[in-house]
Amino acid sequence: MMDFEEARRRLVELLVAEGIIRSEKVKRAALNVRREDFVPESERRYAYEDMPLSIGYGQTISAPHMVFLMDELLDLREGMLVYEVGAGSGYHAATIAEIMGEGRVITTEIVRDLALFAWKNLNKAGYSDRVAVIACDGVKLKLREKPDRILVTAAAPDVPHPLLELLKDGGKMVIPVGVFPQKLLVVEKRDGEIARRYVTDVAFVPLRGEWGFNRR
Repeated sequence: MMDFEEARRRLVELLVAEGIIRSEKVKRAALNVRREDFVPESERRYAYEDMPLSIGYGQTISAPHMVFLMDELLDLREGMLVYEVGAGSGYHAATIAEIMGEGRVITTEIVRDLALFAWKNLNKAGYSDRVAVIACDGVKLKLREKPDRILVTAAAPDVPHPLLELLKDGGKMVIPVGVFPQKLLVVEKRDGEIARRYVTDVAFVPLRGEWGFNRR
């Protein structure tokens, strides 16, 4: 039987040493959220390998280093509203909820069966009171309240205009854009002006839907 707790601790120590995890709140989330609970049974033994894993339907759960790099870039704070496009298995949303403590996460997933998988995982892990899962094209969803942060976990051709409109003034978006090598960007909105900052080259699955590479 694999010791998941020890494997998780070793991985977190490695990511801290590499400078990926920089803050105590992200470190606590990395230690507290059980990645093995968010992957298919066939992939559980690889849960703490620092690599993407298949979750079916041509989609993946991101490598831990990428999850926590993006969490650090989001600069999450208690009480925020965070909007995620691309729930996958629900793991990334769970880490965000754990980091914020008090706060709300709305995550969307265009693959309906994956949205159900994410909801089941989040419910079992105890995050369903803080994370709402919606099966839809997340770029097109209209929200009553503008989010403080937006996270996109699939690569878009460019930053989708509807997400720029949706983002709260003073807010941040973390998103991969382009084709290989994709660029991970931090997008900030201040006084209606948009600033983009390149972080690093990345490799994500392509965004699907009207504003993605695959419009179905």
